[in-house]
Parts: sequence; structure tokens; C-alpha cells
Amino acid sequence: MKVLKMLVLRRASGFCPGKCRDLSRPCRVRDLSTTASRNTVMPAWVIDKYGANEVLRFTKNMIFPVICYPNEVIIKVHAASINPIDVNMRNGYGARALNMRRDPLIMKDIGQEFPLTLGRDVSGVVMECGLSVTYFKPGDQVWAAVPPWKQGTLSEFVVASANEVSHKPKSLSHTEAASLPYVALTAWSALSKVGGLNGKNCKGKRVLILGASGGIGTFATQLLKAWGAHVTAVCSGDASALVKKLGADDIIDYRSGNVEEQLKSLKLFDFVLDNVGGGTEDWAPKYLKKWSGATYVTLVTPFLLNIDQLGVADGMVQTGFTMGSKSLKHLCQGIHYRWAFFMASGVYLDDIAELVEAGKVLETSTTNLSLTYVSVGQIYK
Repeated sequence: MKVLKMLVLRRASGFCPGKCRDLSRPCRVRDLSTTASRNTVMPAWVIDKYGANEVLRFTKNMIFPVICYPNEVIIKVHAASINPIDVNMRNGYGARALNMRRDPLIMKDIGQEFPLTLGRDVSGVVMECGLSVTYFKPGDQVWAAVPPWKQGTLSEFVVASANEVSHKPKSLSHTEAASLPYVALTAWSALSKVGGLNGKNCKGKRVLILGASGGIGTFATQLLKAWGAHVTAVCSGDASALVKKLGADDIIDYRSGNVEEQLKSLKLFDFVLDNVGGGTEDWAPKYLKKWSGATYVTLVTPFLLNIDQLGVADGMVQTGFTMGSKSLKHLCQGIHYRWAFFMASGVYLDDIAELVEAGKVLETSTTNLSLTYVSVGQIYK
């Protein structure tokens, strides 16, 4: 009876009913008015089911995000971007695993994730802070990459954990900043968190990047050069000028001939970053220096696909078996084999912002802009 009475009081006072773990602690309410329906709805691009482009729907009645945990902030979106993960999520890729993360106790029915807002990158201004947030304040210009199990950034406002947010580099506009966080954090995760590379141990190391002209590849090239590595980039000929401009030392055009044959004329590598997957995993590791701590890291993994096809339990078992067998196989051949994934981190974004401000990482945001940038202000027109 007390719980029911409390929920009624929350509805009457504008608090968030039923969304917080601690019913005795009310959510903070916003003192904002952004739409005709005061404090309740906002414009956004959403999907109501998985499918092709036609499932995308623009609405002016998406529920306004609220702060339900003390470490959260609400960001007014000035610019967002679209990544391949958004296209794949629109098609339903990873739905089972992501829904498990959204609802670990399986309290909701199938399809309760809809309406779902896509978009991972955001650059904007902090509008409201949770009670325990001290690093940010309303009015701060910030950027972030929101994890894929949360509501996305193709909306007027988005709520994010303060641990996922960082102060935006002053040298970048919101438009430029919105093109960078997701690919930058994915590359940072693969190279540093998983691969163990950093500014102290990377100098002089030979690194091979497969798929070097994409968003992750272009950022990885600049990051590795900032750390002092020698970078060999594999890309198409029409992207070679861009990759060269970003600092690649050697460029291999996969359209001009067999990549394996071209690699035979080069020295062996200390590290391989594979953004392509598929057949590359069969031959790329053999160009690493054996028994020297060399590492192969791939961003193309079967984790989400296994869970989609086999279910959560069987999918995780199959994934563990695949990862374990491949790691053991390559370890016996004298190299380390690793999988890497996107990791949301405001701390990593702080480090990336320092590189941007120093002029060591900038071109990714401007050269990829035409492919990744979507102005939130424009999509409402």
C-alpha cells in the first residue's frame, strides 16, 4: 500500500515512477521546457521494429529522458553521427544480447525496447546533472559515445552516465566532435586496452592496419603515429592519399594485387589491427614476429551473431569455445590472439581530447565528416 501511494505521489509531482531501483529516492526532475508538451516529450528519430530504412520514423513525441541515477547527466544534442553499428542495429543485429543488457532479469516482454532511438555519438551541452556529478555542470560543452544498449543520440536530448562523458575539445565544432567518439573509443580499446599499446611502449613498433581508410582505421593510424609507431596501411587506391596524409608510412592497395604477396616484401610486424575480418584472419597473423610478444587484434567477432542465432546460453558457450580455441592455436604459434570491442569511457575521451587539442588527431573528424555527420538541428526541419 505504501509503495502504491508513493507511485501515485510521484506521478502527481512529476517524478519518474517505476524506473528507479530505490523507490524511497525520487528522481531529479528537470526545469526545462523544450517542446509544446511541457517537459514530457521531444523530437527524435526512432524505430518501432527491426528492418530496412523504411522502419525509421521521425516523431515529436518521444518521451523526454530523465535522470534516475545520481551519476547521470542530460545532454542537449547539438550534433550526432551515424556509424555502421547503427545500421546493423536497425536490422536487428545483436538484439538478443543488447536486450539482455537492457533487461538482465527478463522482466519485460519481447519488443519492449521499442520505440528505440539509434545513434551513438553526441556533441552538445549539459542541461542537468545528477546529485553525485561534480566534474560537469549545466552549460558545459561535452562529447560522448553512448553504449548500444541505451537510447541513442538521434534526439533532442539524451541521458548518459557521467563516466561516459568528456569535455569537448575546444578546437572542434560540435559537428566535427560528433564524428569522432565512437570510432576513437573503439580504436583506443583495440590498441591500448586490449592490445597493450600506449605512448610509452609503442615507439618504433611496426603495426599493420587492415581496413585503414574507415573511421576506426583513420583514427588508429593517427593515434599510432602520435605514439611513435611505424604504420603500414591496407586500403583501396583511391583512399591512399588520405591515409598517407594521416601519417601512414607504407600503403598497400588491395585492389592492385594480392595483399599477401605485397606484404612478403616488407618486414614482419609487432601488431596487426584487423577491421575487415573474414578471410584476413587466416593469413594476417603469419606476418607477425613469432615468439616476441606480437599481437593480432580483430574487431570482427562472432559474439553478438552467436547469441542472435543460438540464444544467450548456447551463444555464449559457442563464443567462449571459439575464442579459447583460437587463442590457444595462435599462442602455440608464438603470437597473441585477441578480440576487441567498443568501450564507452569518458576518461579515454579526456586523453583523446588532449591529442586533438595538440593537433595530433584531427583529420579523422574532418575527412570523415561527409560520411558520418548528421546535424540534429537539421533533421527536425
